Parts: sequence; structure tokens; C-alpha cells
Amino acid sequence: MAPAFIQYLGTGRRKSAIARVFLRPGEGKLVVNGRSVADYFPSEMARTMVKQPLQAVEMADRFDVLINAHGGGVVGQAGAARLGIARALCVFNPELRGKLKSSGFLRRDPRQHERKKYGQKGARKRFQFSKR
Repeated sequence: MAPAFIQYLGTGRRKSAIARVFLRPGEGKLVVNGRSVADYFPSEMARTMVKQPLQAVEMADRFDVLINAHGGGVVGQAGAARLGIARALCVFNPELRGKLKSSGFLRRDPRQHERKKYGQKGARKRFQFSKR
């Protein structure tokens, strides 16, 4: 019989981005949609954002992280991946929840895109008013 395949799942969302995160025991590789983190996220800020939960609990070299992200933009996907990694770490070890929660990694960012309103230029902006 084959040995059991161990992985921990976490789902993260931000803006309109969704990331499914799989933590697997390994040596610390991060793969996003089949590409390395350095290839997928062009900015250093987005790369550090993804790695923050693993560094907070000092487990960056214990897990291989596989991320399937879609929707939204680069920063939204990075935020979704961060939340997904934090949730997957809580599935792995519930005792890490306190440290992750105090660092703010388990809070979903509630800010969403506001729709454009009819008769206006955008969600809040109006057309220029002319008295005469």
C-alpha cells in the first residue's frame, strides 16, 4: 500500500481574487499557477506579502506551497495567497492560530470594488455641474 499523501488546504480571497493554497511537507518551494513566485509576482512587495505567514511562524523551509490563483490583479492575488497560507497553517497546527491572528494574517480584507452608478462618471465622481 502506498504511503498517505499529506497536504493542508487553505482558501484565501481579496478583492475579486481567489487563491487555493496547498501546503505539502518539503523544503520551501513556492509555486503559483505552475510558475515560481519570482516569475509570477513582478514586485518585491507582492513576493514578501505571500511569504509573511510562513516567516511569522518560522516554517518557511518546512513546506512546499502550491497556489492556484485566479481573478483580480497581482496585489489582490498576493493578498488572497497570504490569507490562504495562514488558513492552511491553522489546519496544520491549530496552536499557530494565536500568532497568525495577532499578526493580522487571518483577517480577510473586506474592501471591494464599488460599482459605477448611472447618471454619474464613476462610483463617486460626478459629471461637471454647469449652472448656465
